[in-house]
Amino acid sequence: MAKDLYDVGEAPPVGEVPPKMHAWLIRPERFGEPKVGFQVEVVDVPPIKDDEVIVYVMAAGVNYNNVWASLGVPVNVIKARNKAGEPEEFHIGGSDASGIIYKVGKDVTNVKVGDEVIIHCGIWDRNCPSVRKGIDPMYSPTFRIWGYETNWGSFPQFTKVQAHQCMPRPKHMTWEGAAAYTLVGATAYRMLHGWPENPLKKDDVVLIWGGAGGLGSMAIQIVKAAGAIPIAVISDDSKIDYCMSLGAKGCINRRNFKHWGMLPHWKDHVGYGKWLRGVREFGSAIWEILGERRAPNMVFEHPGETTIPTSLFVCETGGMVVICAGTTGYNATVDLRYLWMRQKRVQGSHFANDDQSYAMNNLALAGLLDPCMSRAFTFDELPDAHQLMFENQHPHGNMSVLVGATEFGAGVTAEAPTASVRVALPADDVHDTPHPYPLSEPLPGIEPADDEIVQFPDDGTTVGDRMSHGLISCSPDDTLETAGRLMVDKDVHAVVVLDNDEAVGVISMTDMVLARQGRTVAEARQLSVREMMTVGCATCDAAMPLSEAITEMTGKRIHRLVVTEKSGDRDVPIGVISMTDIVRRMMTN
Repeated sequence: MAKDLYDVGEAPPVGEVPPKMHAWLIRPERFGEPKVGFQVEVVDVPPIKDDEVIVYVMAAGVNYNNVWASLGVPVNVIKARNKAGEPEEFHIGGSDASGIIYKVGKDVTNVKVGDEVIIHCGIWDRNCPSVRKGIDPMYSPTFRIWGYETNWGSFPQFTKVQAHQCMPRPKHMTWEGAAAYTLVGATAYRMLHGWPENPLKKDDVVLIWGGAGGLGSMAIQIVKAAGAIPIAVISDDSKIDYCMSLGAKGCINRRNFKHWGMLPHWKDHVGYGKWLRGVREFGSAIWEILGERRAPNMVFEHPGETTIPTSLFVCETGGMVVICAGTTGYNATVDLRYLWMRQKRVQGSHFANDDQSYAMNNLALAGLLDPCMSRAFTFDELPDAHQLMFENQHPHGNMSVLVGATEFGAGVTAEAPTASVRVALPADDVHDTPHPYPLSEPLPGIEPADDEIVQFPDDGTTVGDRMSHGLISCSPDDTLETAGRLMVDKDVHAVVVLDNDEAVGVISMTDMVLARQGRTVAEARQLSVREMMTVGCATCDAAMPLSEAITEMTGKRIHRLVVTEKSGDRDVPIGVISMTDIVRRMMTN
């Protein structure tokens, strides 16, 4: 007799979908760490549309996106869906799954009840005008990540998905293994094969950041399957054997180099020279692995802020840096000379379309793509898996959770098509780098602001309330010795350069120090201010809110602004606002 609700692990007869199910839910009132945010509840099995199917979930993949869902930041995914008209006051996450088709909509032709499938996480409205025109659905405004930007992910007994998301399950994999690789595998495949202007070709060299991670382990195998040459960047020599077993030609331990981070200022000859030595040594490590002086035709990027300068430098002329994330930060710096003169390309990439997801899965079906699963958990341990991610204590590779499957290792019904030996990561392997920034941080759109957008309060303080009144100035024809003595005598870090009572630039202590590089002290003193000053003044009006002035300074990576006041049709300099002024008032108020 059919039941309204089945226990977890108790599979209904194939094709019988009960009205109720157990599921891990996140609700707004308990946003917080995963161990608090996730709780099991009984909910209705959702209805499906004509192009959707119901899948009985055997196992679910674990990704960082549902750590963010549990925290409620950077996006309250429940509130976002409610605003779009979806009624549920809860979120069921999970963006990877393996399972069995239990119900199909009337328009579904690619799968049938009883099929064993894995699910990719890209969904879109089939009626979207751009999709109907044949434009890549990844560019559709309706594109969403299933199980994060949508409800009804892979953490209940039954999930609903669009039929095109369903791909054949590799029968030589366990249920938990088959659930672990699709999100990272399809993302990596699009990055490597999605750009006709820079196609991945046989014998191309590909530099892969984070070779032992979920994305990197997929990339190594995809590059190898294409007949190209993967070189992995790792954080510890203990990961070398693992990456080599996946097909890497060699590995570079990034901890052997110290030049990471944003580029030094181009006027800082010593700092830039030090960075240049470091990045050239890194490039030489690539040559040493290859046994010849060849540069990567493609760089597989996701750290972002700390590595982009290096990636763009070492990339081959006419090559491509392709990036899908900014796990070390978003504000990357670039020496544009290498971009335009060497005609390199920086390409952004986000998940994958159906063709790319299926092509990736064909590699898995052929035994050429191992899921690289590092750990599997029981259904009851789902919050623990996400808590490990939150605490950055999860192992490299991919993780999954049993849902309908009752034991680990179940589901294998065929021999692997290709024999392979993969070395395991060290037993004590955990992440030792900061957890990633949100990959789905919302970007500002073109729509007018509304009341839903958070406006940070301003306390009403203006630049005029904090500025240093009066100008300490010099002429462009003065010597650096004159300007330097002014700074020392007046205890300031910069002097405004005036020419016929017009502010034409700034000479700072940093400029003075840079003038000393490659010169004797006597030579540096006799240089004119004109030779070393920063031409032009970054200015602000005295009535400008102080918060806006701070944004101006941080955005331009400077420490001071010349303050002006309107006099007729001229902006007359009347003082300076500096970071020092702001900090002094903070400490004395």
